[in-house]
Amino acid sequence: MKPQNHELKTRRIREAFGKLKAEHPQRLERRLNLSWSNWGFGMEPLERSVGRLADNGIRYIELHGNRYGADLGYQADEVQKILAGHGVTAAGICGMFSAECDLASNRPIVRQQAIDYIRRNVDLGHALGVKYFLIVPAAVGRPGVIDSAELEFARSVETLQLVAGVFEQAGIRGAIEPIRSAEVSIVHKFDDALRYIEAVGSPGVQHINGDVYHMLVEESHISETIWQAGARLTNLHLADTNRCALGAGSLDVDTLIMALYLIGYNNEWCYATPEPLGPGGDPYPAMYGLTDPKALDELVRQTATCWREREDAVREI
Repeated sequence: MKPQNHELKTRRIREAFGKLKAEHPQRLERRLNLSWSNWGFGMEPLERSVGRLADNGIRYIELHGNRYGADLGYQADEVQKILAGHGVTAAGICGMFSAECDLASNRPIVRQQAIDYIRRNVDLGHALGVKYFLIVPAAVGRPGVIDSAELEFARSVETLQLVAGVFEQAGIRGAIEPIRSAEVSIVHKFDDALRYIEAVGSPGVQHINGDVYHMLVEESHISETIWQAGARLTNLHLADTNRCALGAGSLDVDTLIMALYLIGYNNEWCYATPEPLGPGGDPYPAMYGLTDPKALDELVRQTATCWREREDAVREI
């Protein structure tokens, strides 16, 4: 039987990984950095969230970018104390770009709010020594364009250019996240993100934050896209095909892990970060939801166990 196109792509990645392992086994010695994006934990206290990650051997966290105003959000000293107490490090900050914080808005006051929001959260990231800050070029939960995709793209680029210098100054990678067209109006694919990065033209905004759930519907092959992205990729959000815990769907985790090793992703600047938010068009309500701690415990346990088992299996091939 003739292989399907996705099977051919998978085969090429697996063959390249086999060659890497045979010829350069030292490149597999360091494991991939497993992190977790905590905004899906809702209103749960940070102490409890970090403790859960530590209990499951997860040593990195992507913090909810919750500095929505001068009096709101994480305080660096308090966060650092909690993290240090559990042996966890802040890897990055998940920028939250809603209708009130929209780089592509046609309302100047909203674009200014987005600029101010970025500055506040980059200040937090700098104090905590994070490696990246996630940027969405338009509001999540607004899939329809305001006027036209071209105008939104241009406004978003212009707005980010006004604040892009803070990333280089803080030593933080600005990482553009492509999101599926069911949730945002522009920048849905890695190619879109690269065009956006080129248009912004800032040394501090040169990377991509991938998300396998969005890639599932927007890219032709998740692992091939990762392989092609190479050093541009600095963080990868993980969830299975149903946007639930790894192992609960049909995601080809093995080939994904192989692709990450092929691009040298096992380094101090790059993270694999579960963000299993469940299905739905607008996940942002989860930010302030009341969650079930036992359900979250199981979600983290199942995901971490699946990831480590599959990484072990890949490394032992």
